[in-house]
Amino acid sequence: MHIGRVIGTIVATRKDERLVGSKLMLTQPLNIDEVPVGDPLIAVDTVGAGIGELVIYAKGTAARHAAEKLQSPIDAAIVGIIDNIDVYRDLIKK
Repeated sequence: MHIGRVIGTIVATRKDERLVGSKLMLTQPLNIDEVPVGDPLIAVDTVGAGIGELVIYAKGTAARHAAEKLQSPIDAAIVGIIDNIDVYRDLIKK
């Protein structure tokens, strides 16, 4: 699983029929310090996340399982909304 922030929504009137009914969110991957890393990705929202929220997302097969659409072309799915992150910095190896 990964940390990200929802930065927008995607509306696609024409799409693969297996994605019909799925809410698509533009999600920016973040590192542990909540700094953007890499390019934003499109994730299927399974938990009702909103723009600006910090989320947990899964990629690959785990994403399809989370969305309960095993035969769909899903690469990423939002699986949780983060309330709080506590990091014990002295335990992080450098």
